[in-house]
Amino acid sequence: MKIAIIGQQDFGKAVLEAFLARGDTVAAVFCAPEKPGARPDVLKVAAEEKGVKVFQFPSLKGPEAEQALKSLDVDIGVMAYVLQFAPQEFVNIPRHGTIQYHPSLLPKYRGPSSINWPISLGETRTGLTIFRPTDGLDEGPIILQKETMIGPDDTLGSVYFDRLFPMGVAAMVEAAELVVAGKHREVVQDEALATYEGWFRKAESRVNWANHADVVYNLIRACNPAPGAWTTFEGKEVQLFDARKHPVRTFGAVKGKIGEVAEIGEKSFTVTAQGGRIEVLKAKLADGKKASGAEVAAALGLKPGSLLGG
Repeated sequence: MKIAIIGQQDFGKAVLEAFLARGDTVAAVFCAPEKPGARPDVLKVAAEEKGVKVFQFPSLKGPEAEQALKSLDVDIGVMAYVLQFAPQEFVNIPRHGTIQYHPSLLPKYRGPSSINWPISLGETRTGLTIFRPTDGLDEGPIILQKETMIGPDDTLGSVYFDRLFPMGVAAMVEAAELVVAGKHREVVQDEALATYEGWFRKAESRVNWANHADVVYNLIRACNPAPGAWTTFEGKEVQLFDARKHPVRTFGAVKGKIGEVAEIGEKSFTVTAQGGRIEVLKAKLADGKKASGAEVAAALGLKPGSLLGG
């Protein structure tokens, strides 16, 4: 196959390497320009090292981007982690059109933080979709889907890096082969099942200790390693990463106030929530590095009885 890759970052680089390893021709890579002072995108660096032409247009909506893609005369376009808007005039140029990767089981969880949200909301399964990009956000016909479970202790990092990342690279190659061979099937998304969630950023990542321990634990998992769930103590922010949930297994009430530090151990500290406690194993102050929960507790001056999130 002769392809053009539109993408960026590590996922785009892995897709580039996967097609080249098969002996396919990558005619060019399109990636967004770096912000002033930022490091070169790893996809751009990898493409240049392998002698692949690189285009960095500020927008894919202009005639320059369209003409560049037309000049390549490719079989298919492959969108691998794309934040730029790609209009139909652009994606329809390749002989067999363009395919795009999205890390959720569309039509559920359309939007930019589609891995964080299902973990945060306690879902037990997720997956990936290869679809035809349209002018609507993640709304195009589905070509291929792969499913994976979300375990009770999975984090954003384990779901993405261990599963959705490698599965996605393989699925992009599989879908491209099917489309170019004319063996694929396109399924229109059911709008009655569609959901959209926006960015999972700092505001969405704040811990409310009055929530049930399950909800707090799911939030911490959904934010690990990024953007990092957070709480406060005496006006200082602290991010929470690796954690354990300790549910109440008796009919008695949880001892201690909501948000109260119940215990500080050798490597962790434990906080009371509704229906259980959260043991924090890894944390970070705003101006520091990740450290054990016990080390961060000492740096903050936490003691049993300290209240978080006031």
